[in-house]
Amino acid sequence: MAAAKKGELVPRPPKKIEYEIRFATPGARKGWQDLVATIRNPMADTWDFLTRTPQSTTPTNYPLRGELGTISRGGTTHMRWQHKPTAKGTARIWFYVHERTVVLEQVHTSHPNETK
Repeated sequence: MAAAKKGELVPRPPKKIEYEIRFATPGARKGWQDLVATIRNPMADTWDFLTRTPQSTTPTNYPLRGELGTISRGGTTHMRWQHKPTAKGTARIWFYVHERTVVLEQVHTSHPNETK
């Protein structure tokens, strides 16, 4: 483990029942960072939701349908979910769950054309 730097952020350790969140692409990382910069509090709530109950169907979290409803990675097909960080906003997060990991596949700062 590398030596700590002064002022380095301490990452929150996940509870054993929680999921960890990982980026699938550099684009997902950029989208996440852009959303955190513009809607920080809803993104903190999004983090909490995705680490605790990512597969709960709610008005702001649900599986995508049709051909967008599944994604294949590493020879395995996963259900693709969509999360809306705010009920009235246009941002969307597409993710899938693999074991205890939520994989952020796409993070859209506005409504993606594929689901309009």
